[in-house]
Amino acid sequence: MTATVRWGVLGAAAIATGRTMPAMREAPSATLVALASRDPAKGRRVAQEFAIPRVHATYEALLADPEVDAVYVPLPNQLHFEWSLRALQAGKHVLCEKPLCISSEQVQRLCAARDRSGRHIEEAFAFRNHPQWAKLAGIIAAGTIGDVRAVHATLAKQFFDPADVRNQLEAGGGALYDLGSYAISACNLVFGRPPARVVAALERDPAFGIDRLSSALLDYGDRHAAFTVGTQAGSDAWGTHQQFSVLGSRGWLRMNFPFAHARPTACQIEVGDAGSVGAFPSATFSFEPANHYLLQVERFSRRLLGDAVPGWPIEDALDTMRTIEALFASARQGAWQDVASCTALPASAPAT
Repeated sequence: MTATVRWGVLGAAAIATGRTMPAMREAPSATLVALASRDPAKGRRVAQEFAIPRVHATYEALLADPEVDAVYVPLPNQLHFEWSLRALQAGKHVLCEKPLCISSEQVQRLCAARDRSGRHIEEAFAFRNHPQWAKLAGIIAAGTIGDVRAVHATLAKQFFDPADVRNQLEAGGGALYDLGSYAISACNLVFGRPPARVVAALERDPAFGIDRLSSALLDYGDRHAAFTVGTQAGSDAWGTHQQFSVLGSRGWLRMNFPFAHARPTACQIEVGDAGSVGAFPSATFSFEPANHYLLQVERFSRRLLGDAVPGWPIEDALDTMRTIEALFASARQGAWQDVASCTALPASAPAT
């Protein structure tokens, strides 16, 4: 491996050209060396824009490129598993957009492929790289709000384009896969484990068939989490509506922009202690705008180069996907569903 990690990108999706590829150009430990595009004209145009030296006409050709160390997979949801698996089999490290897969069985197969290949793979939750999440962990670890009792999350945005993958049922669209994965990942991050059982209420779009409004209660035993996610609600701006709060035995904290920042934006964590009333904080921690896509690429690259930086194993993605499957099962059955014993069915399976 060279002094920097040499990256290749499969496809020229908007998330890649708008956020991750610009980050690769700025990250000191990364070099963007190759792009694969099945649209030759688009491939040449994007390569010229980002000064990418090689454009491959097929994804297979990029995976065979000996000058590529790591592959970024921003393809539609239903293609994540196949091309992450192929990349690992080709000896490449993998950063794959969320959701990593659309079934827990697929994630298990990626875990096995990772172990066989000895390569590193992560689900691209860029938000985890933002410094506010390290601060949140520090606040909780210090006992500032006491023992964590509950977590609440909300994410919503208006997505009405039929061509948007979020509105394509068989492609892994819908609120739970797209936005719920953030909420579940964050809840598990706070509690350090997946929930034992879940219950959900889903409302589906009559034309698209996807869940457009999903609410869930997650039971962690002595602790609870609740979230609501919607793909036809809230903001119609450049970013989703987002809230995340933690209730402690002696206080609380609240984040006003916890998840994906489509544009680097200043944000805050507000903390209430035992003497706080209403929603008025006793302390506020402010964060300057931070490009967490840049932070993600740099951290991932430094990890491959041997630096002692954080990493998130895809077992986290396995917990998230098992929880999503249990939520779909709960909505079908109208009852609580044990996460560990859930028998997975496709999200598109009809309600009973």
